[in-house]
Amino acid sequence: MSAVTTATSRPGRTRRRALPRVVPGLLLVILALAGPFLAAHPIDKPVTAPYARAGADAVLGGDQLGRDVLSRLLHGGSALIGSALLVAVVVTVLAALLGCCAALRPALGRAVERTADVFILLPPVLGIMLIALAWPGGGRWAVISAAVVLGTPYAVRIVASAAAPLAGSGYIEAATARGEKLWYVAARELLPNLRATVLALFGLRFVEAVYVISMAGFLQIGPQPPAADWALMIRENAPGILLNPWGVIAPSLAIAALAISANLASAFLIPRSVPKEVTSS
Repeated sequence: MSAVTTATSRPGRTRRRALPRVVPGLLLVILALAGPFLAAHPIDKPVTAPYARAGADAVLGGDQLGRDVLSRLLHGGSALIGSALLVAVVVTVLAALLGCCAALRPALGRAVERTADVFILLPPVLGIMLIALAWPGGGRWAVISAAVVLGTPYAVRIVASAAAPLAGSGYIEAATARGEKLWYVAARELLPNLRATVLALFGLRFVEAVYVISMAGFLQIGPQPPAADWALMIRENAPGILLNPWGVIAPSLAIAALAISANLASAFLIPRSVPKEVTSS
């Protein structure tokens, strides 16, 4: 009776734990996607005085050109979330494949390790500026490419380190003895046992991509005015922070909320190990 009660209460307990972790991220994503339809004004149309305080015309006041801060905030979320999601997916997939192959083939693993060490030593800001200079008209795509190039080596090292102990397991040796190909062993035998590592890596890469893209926007590498980019809004409105603080505070809070909610959601999605029950007769 107690076992049945415990078994039936676990799904409800899991749902209750999921709500505070997943709901903030979902609400933020929905708000970012619906933001352009909820904005009261176009992103490039002045509706009030420059750095005007909050009022009837602009709920969060005006920016340096008198444009509505709230409308620009609502327009700027979808591009940042989409870019960070694309970077996280590409980096996680590349890291999972290369990390598993590196663990199964020692020679390939050493080559990947040496290459990753070189890229890890490159400061992110310098790497973004080099790629932006090499691709002047790249805009947001240049920043996305830089985030992928700079984020993949570190992610590969994490996956390879997690896969190395499993590469010598009996079921891996049995699959290799059957003559299975490298991609089959990596994708069908090794990768399913790295779910927790890959999901945690995806969450970390998403948050890292948010910071990298925001940093590039703050340095005006990537999105250019009059784009409604959150990091670009912080840079543009910083000179008038004493006149209208919301021009800086609102996009800063939006970036922080996005990073925190993504971390909470990814932490919940990571499967937890269940200890085996020991029964005695």
